Amino acid sequence: MFELIQQLTNVYGATGRETGVADLIETLLKDKVDSIRRDAMGNLICEKKGSDPNGKRIMLSAHMDHIGFIVAAVEKEGFLRVAPVGGVSVDASRTRHVRFANGVQGVIVQQPVKEGETPAMKHLFIDIGAADEAEALSMIQLGDIALYAPDCFRLGQYRVASPAMDDRVACALQVAVMQELGETRDTVIAVFSTQEEVGCRGAKTAAYSVEPDIGIALDVTCNGDTPETKLPAVKLGEGAAVKIMDRGSISNPELVRDLLAAGERAGVKTQREVLPFGGTDASAIQLSRGGVIAGTVSIPCRYVHSACEVIDLRDVQAAKELLKAYLK
Repeated sequence: MFELIQQLTNVYGATGRETGVADLIETLLKDKVDSIRRDAMGNLICEKKGSDPNGKRIMLSAHMDHIGFIVAAVEKEGFLRVAPVGGVSVDASRTRHVRFANGVQGVIVQQPVKEGETPAMKHLFIDIGAADEAEALSMIQLGDIALYAPDCFRLGQYRVASPAMDDRVACALQVAVMQELGETRDTVIAVFSTQEEVGCRGAKTAAYSVEPDIGIALDVTCNGDTPETKLPAVKLGEGAAVKIMDRGSISNPELVRDLLAAGERAGVKTQREVLPFGGTDASAIQLSRGGVIAGTVSIPCRYVHSACEVIDLRDVQAAKELLKAYLK
């Protein structure tokens, strides 16, 4: 899985600019599913038909987008003023290496803050090495989005760090499930969604058109296994997390039961996840049309929404085996 995760985390795919990620995933799945299409939101929708014409329609959803910084203004000295696209942290962004879609690179910096002021996005700027406004505008345009520069590396035997792990690790998981999934009674629709980080927008339109009977979001979740961090009660290396609730949705209890049972059948570790904040594509899928049975399978992740999000490959493997057992 490491190579697939590395491949997907290295692709530029800002929120609302996910085409490159979708292109790569399409090449990985074009011979493994019955149909692939894209909708007006840019969602990549990959359908594998089940053997039973009266079977259920099960939608998986992993989002392709990555939080970033949109250029809102250029100063006369050539520095770029930015606004957040998604949940960007000022603290996690100081003097970070960033990259634009066209390959231009920069450093995001916080200017000195006056006494009594709280550091905020308005205090950040990107230095791309331009001497003045004209040179900066020859390199980038207003509205371009910078991301934490790709840097996927291993930590010990099982752990991997990278920006965009949220949610490319789940994209890799979903690709692997669809590549390895044999014949199923039910139809499985793998949606690689857009604009999750700004309100689960892609999953909302995809669920409306797909009309699933069951929806399962695949995403990362926060950890409770680092110093002074105990919630949620989720640990890296202890298996896939089956979400009970987060701020965006309450998972269907029967689906939770069935997912945990699938993990038991597959012989993998699972964890029960109660997240007191955050949300996933399940929040949008759940409310589609007349309502959908929905839940989430999560990959525990340290330092979410930073330039070094850390996951454990054993948890990804556990999630893959759980999902395959459930879908079969």
